[in-house]
Amino acid sequence: MRTRAVSPLEVVEAHLRQIEQVNPSLNAIVTIADSAPDRARVAEAAVISKSEVGVLHGLPLTVKDTIDTKGLRTTSGSQLRNQHIPGHDATVIARLKSAGAIILGKTNTSEMAIPYETDNPVFGLTNNPHDLTRTPGGSSGGEAAAIAACFSPAGIGSDLSGSIRVPAHFCGIVGLKPTTGQVPMDGHWPAATGPLSLGACIGPMARRVIDLALLFSVMADELPIEVSASEFAQNAHRRLNGLQVAYYPNDGIVPVTEDTARAIAAAAKVLADAGLIVREERPPAVSEGSRLWIELFSQTASEQLREFYRGHEEAAGPRVSAILRRQTEDATLENRIKTAERLAQAIVERERRREDLLAWMKTTPLFLAPVGAVPAFEHGAERVKVNDELISTFRAFSYSQTFNVFGLPAVSVPIARSSEGLPVGVQIVGRPFEEDRVLAAAAIIEESVADGTHASGVQQHARDVRT
Repeated sequence: MRTRAVSPLEVVEAHLRQIEQVNPSLNAIVTIADSAPDRARVAEAAVISKSEVGVLHGLPLTVKDTIDTKGLRTTSGSQLRNQHIPGHDATVIARLKSAGAIILGKTNTSEMAIPYETDNPVFGLTNNPHDLTRTPGGSSGGEAAAIAACFSPAGIGSDLSGSIRVPAHFCGIVGLKPTTGQVPMDGHWPAATGPLSLGACIGPMARRVIDLALLFSVMADELPIEVSASEFAQNAHRRLNGLQVAYYPNDGIVPVTEDTARAIAAAAKVLADAGLIVREERPPAVSEGSRLWIELFSQTASEQLREFYRGHEEAAGPRVSAILRRQTEDATLENRIKTAERLAQAIVERERRREDLLAWMKTTPLFLAPVGAVPAFEHGAERVKVNDELISTFRAFSYSQTFNVFGLPAVSVPIARSSEGLPVGVQIVGRPFEEDRVLAAAAIIEESVADGTHASGVQQHARDVRT
């Protein structure tokens, strides 16, 4: 667009045509920004007049329907917000617009961002573009499906329990959960209040790692990431050469499929071949992450739902209704006192175990882990089968929940296909505020897939969709 090889209007209109043709089978885009073509014309005029433009000038983006966009409906998948039109942009959206981005539309989410199935009473179910009988994940599943199906080149999601990384893994795209606090959370509903502020975040999703870095450079409060596309991969190899990296295919909580274990081993080999020093080792504290997630966040999130739906419980969908019923049953004074005591203990334990993990990471600043136990599961599944063991769909993603607990940056990048032909991603985790290293490692893995070093079929699928 900067060189006028293609105009912002042409780019926006191409994506709108793709949405019109394919979205009816996916239901990933739930609200279109009618102003997008007009904004593209303004962007085009600025290019023609050689005006100074931002780094995202003319780029169409989609946004998860939990993040406020001025003048554009934002529902959080709740009947109580189905006509909510924000008067202001969330800070992250304002930053993207200031850099020249054009908001193309809003993408479907789980009701009130309750993972891992993107379905709600307002817009219904979203399908995975790789297999319409399966979920794209949640709660940023609409965003992941939209990007995978080329409805937008990139977009914005949010993550408290893997809600960026799990959909990215399910849909064969890349997604970054930043360090907690690195990207402003205002304008997101549900709000990241109380203990939730320890783990909730907003982050970018895209088809390429370089695009994550580009968006993150605009979204973050402070950012020392270089995002030159021509130098990014080369600098990734240079930056990480000789770095210590660990990997583990099992967190001690739930097993993973054989396909998932092989993907982790393949990613480890890619990094070893790139000059990193790789060993198999499970970091301290990760086996406690999923338990701490429940103790830190579950009750607070449930109470937030109860307050929001108070007096309007009939408006809640099935998943939220089940949580509200449990809240009513546990609402005795004695239970609330016990819950408060457990929360206080969990906060103290979280700090202690986080210190242990960060001490270990002083010499091993990166490690690889599964995103979850399985690839995309079928719509409505409550349990998944892993090596003849039935595991709840929530428990199956302990691998992602752990890093919300400890507030670490983590990226999901596709590397393989399952025996069923579904994308399999791996998770790269780094030290706080070291998103540059996490993204650099992801770029090396992505490069190995693109050049055929590790055949995955994911890149071929992307080409097929665009065709």
